[in-house]
Amino acid sequence: MGPLAGITIVELAGIGPGPMCAMLLADLGAEIIRVERLGDSGLGLPLDRKFALTTRGRKSIALDLKRPEAIEAVLRLVEKADGLIEGFRPGVMERLGLGPDVCLRRNPRLVFGRMTGFGQDGPLAQAAGHDINYIALTGALHAIGRKDEKPVPPLNIVGDFGGGSLYLALGLVSAILRAKLTGEGDVVDAAIVDGTASLMTMFSGLAAANRWVPERGANILDSGAPWYDVYQTKCGGYFAVGAIEPKFFKILANKIGLDDEDVQRQNDKNHWPQLRANLTRVFLSKTRDQWSEILEGTDACATPVLSLLEAPLHPHMAARNVFAENAGIVQPQAAPRFKKAGAPKLSPPNTQAGADTRELLASCGYAEADITAMQANGIAL
Repeated sequence: MGPLAGITIVELAGIGPGPMCAMLLADLGAEIIRVERLGDSGLGLPLDRKFALTTRGRKSIALDLKRPEAIEAVLRLVEKADGLIEGFRPGVMERLGLGPDVCLRRNPRLVFGRMTGFGQDGPLAQAAGHDINYIALTGALHAIGRKDEKPVPPLNIVGDFGGGSLYLALGLVSAILRAKLTGEGDVVDAAIVDGTASLMTMFSGLAAANRWVPERGANILDSGAPWYDVYQTKCGGYFAVGAIEPKFFKILANKIGLDDEDVQRQNDKNHWPQLRANLTRVFLSKTRDQWSEILEGTDACATPVLSLLEAPLHPHMAARNVFAENAGIVQPQAAPRFKKAGAPKLSPPNTQAGADTRELLASCGYAEADITAMQANGIAL
């Protein structure tokens, strides 16, 4: 099941964007083999493994990668794989004996996916960093925040997962398609700074056209426009308003009781302070649920702001099964959806490192006695 059924990816356990990329591919049907280091699950957080949701949907093999026998085991897995995901600093895989040249000699059709923050080359290639640092260098962080306030980190969605995981997944699938046609593998250099900059393409165009100013909270999509912002309601909850087009703003205005001047002067920046004050006052007059009854399902482009706990309970989310319970934990389902290819039933994260070690070593041609010896000698778990 799933459009990637039949594709096998070896994942060297890491944190953040690498596991997220592997999860996306697993959700779409790829077989993911997660290679974990003995004594280090690679989760990066003091978290019970069952809650590490981005590691769902794959098998686990645990190896001591300081031992040449373990490196050989990984290379045997690579021989049968379509792709590989690693998220170490440049040069680490080479020092382990698992660099792209070595892996591609064993499997010329392999697509070697490399996930880093700053990329494989450049002055910062060897520097440590996290999402906030990568998006800071691309202009993305500078653009996110309110007027006269400091930039706001948007969780690690824009950099790690948007600019990293999604671009690595796209790169892997693209190169695997090419390898299927040509028989030639490739190396994918997926840098979070590259992907995040790509996500900012539209705003680069707006800035070049003098339609976007550097100041935060002064543009139409960054809370500068009163009709694209969040407003508090009577109960303390919030409502999101995104009525950009005049026809939609007119519907919003009619539904919530704004006067004709607000409609006529929607795009008059001189009127924006008054319009913002009017919207603030009006939304404070009712609770979030009351506004939901009035506005949801219309073309007013206004929706309640829900918490992580509330989102799965929303009627639309429930109707589409956007969230579902898996192994006792409510979590997002696979996306996107495919009419014919379908999607596999999601399996929970492995609660034990190396849970599939024996099975995976056997699939690579190791005899039972050899596997037992490797485990007894601390090469494999």
